[in-house]
Amino acid sequence: MTHVLVTGAAGGIGGAIAEEFAAQGAFLTLVDRDLAPLQRTGAQQGSRTAARAADLTDPDAPAALVEAAWAEHGPIDILVNAAGVYPSLDMADVDASAWDRLFAVNLRAPVLATAAFARLAIRHGRPGAVVNISSGSALRARPGGGPYASSKAALEMATRATALELGTHGIRVNAVSPGFIPVDSDCNPVSAQYAEAIGTNPLGRPGTPQDIARAVRWLTGPDASWITGEVVRVDGGSSTGALHLPRIWQPDDTRATAPAPVPATATTAATTTATATTAATTATTTATASTAATTTEEGRTTR
Repeated sequence: MTHVLVTGAAGGIGGAIAEEFAAQGAFLTLVDRDLAPLQRTGAQQGSRTAARAADLTDPDAPAALVEAAWAEHGPIDILVNAAGVYPSLDMADVDASAWDRLFAVNLRAPVLATAAFARLAIRHGRPGAVVNISSGSALRARPGGGPYASSKAALEMATRATALELGTHGIRVNAVSPGFIPVDSDCNPVSAQYAEAIGTNPLGRPGTPQDIARAVRWLTGPDASWITGEVVRVDGGSSTGALHLPRIWQPDDTRATAPAPVPATATTAATTTATATTAATTATTTATASTAATTTEEGRTTR
């Protein structure tokens, strides 16, 4: 039986990931801040589960939970780092405490959990798969989301660096980058105005936690066995460009700026040049005609 450890399992995306693997018959170790929501999640799966509460701001917690899950429930085959926090925080208002807490959960915890998983897998000669949950914010900052975007950009580089080093041990490391996924979250609430503004994408529908869960399951499965170090963007195409912008050139032929006027001195110079060119051309033509006439007369004399 495949053993899957999912952090952030009480959240909308983490819970959907747990459900996706439960449907495949996996044994689940579910991790989040509070035990009660995890137990409800586990009960809903109808699968063998173990629930663990962990404070991922504690630097010792990620390795400890991986080691305990491995010791108590057997080797871990798949690690999904889905825990994350998204505070609304302007860059000008950042302080050390807020920055460190955000990076502790969004970056340090998945890196340390992956490191602990890798050490155990290498020691026991086992392959494995890791999926980190990133965000479209890793590519595009938003007002109030700069610290979060920074943490996710760093997580994507950590994903690639880890994949580079662990590939020879048969451990694949990838990331899934969701677009905006509406979930009911007290931990990471968003306003209706924000949801409306960011929800536009080429496919024309909001994403669901199940869209992300299916991508995670596929990346950890045999069909993706030659894929590592990649970031799969599951966002309805929103990262392809700015769909909300108008066309660069409108049918009414309006311009954002008026054509630059031609300076008067440039006009005068151009006119003078054109006049001189015309005069030179006329003189050349006259000279050519005179030469032709002379040749004709000389021809007649010769005859």
